[in-house]
Amino acid sequence: MFAAAEKLRSKGVLGLNERNSDYIMRLNPRRLYPLVDDKSLTKELALKAGMAVPDLYGIIAHQGEVRRFADIVRDRESFVVKPARGSGGDGIVVVVGRGKRGGGNYRLSSGIFVSEGEILHHISGQYSLSGNPDKALIEYCVHFDPTFAEVSYQGVPDIRVVVYRGYPAMAMVRLPTRASQGKANLHQGAVGAGVDLATGETLTGVHENNVVDEHPDTGAQIAGLQIPNWDFILESSARGYDVTGLGYLGVDMVIDRDRGPLILEMNARPGLNIQIANGTGLTQRIARIEAHYDSSASPAERAAFARREFQTVTEHQASLF
Repeated sequence: MFAAAEKLRSKGVLGLNERNSDYIMRLNPRRLYPLVDDKSLTKELALKAGMAVPDLYGIIAHQGEVRRFADIVRDRESFVVKPARGSGGDGIVVVVGRGKRGGGNYRLSSGIFVSEGEILHHISGQYSLSGNPDKALIEYCVHFDPTFAEVSYQGVPDIRVVVYRGYPAMAMVRLPTRASQGKANLHQGAVGAGVDLATGETLTGVHENNVVDEHPDTGAQIAGLQIPNWDFILESSARGYDVTGLGYLGVDMVIDRDRGPLILEMNARPGLNIQIANGTGLTQRIARIEAHYDSSASPAERAAFARREFQTVTEHQASLF
């Protein structure tokens, strides 16, 4: 066990304790956590900064407002219901269509139909980081870009970029699977595919800590996909630092087929599986950012640095595996 740990350390792998003590505690003041823990605040910040986010149709802030649901979605064929303070994809309901006129049923991304009463009961539940009653956000349902059509199962892939002091350090695409029930969450069984920051091209994937070349449900090759609008995605991720003030940050984006890249949320405690997906560690990249750090650099300049310095394809040849 100790030999394995030493090998990972020699490859520059950032561990959980080191992440918490050296980066999160040092660079992420607790007073700033609400800016990303509450998705409604994150959306508000992003909009003020002119960043693209899914449209917000309405917020149900307490039990007495649940009856407003029908009015909020009256003219919407599709929409997403999510807890403002949820995590890990829990509590999210994706509606992609309606039942027969007057039937009061909603078709979920999984293909099953649920009644309006079932959705209202869901909204009345508690889904939050603290276990306290939460708000429900009802927003635009993203239609994923056809780039990912063959490597996604009943869900929308998202792109996670870890940003260190405003500089993109590492990225991956999270691909929904049958096991994850269409959610782009690694802990629930989604596939994580590393991304070469220089080109925006996907590398091999990781599924339940195993390296994979193919999507487990579709059989399609994971590596070699060119992510559209990559420069814009990197620059938007870099801007996440300016918007939140968080020095160690995860920025999650999706690519809508009609609207292009949209920011879904930001995270003050981004996980470390991204290193497995990329086959390389974060520690050495963070050291390179520190060595070249420029507090006056613009988001575009910080994104350009990441594209120039972090060519994952080259690093992948000396992978963790």
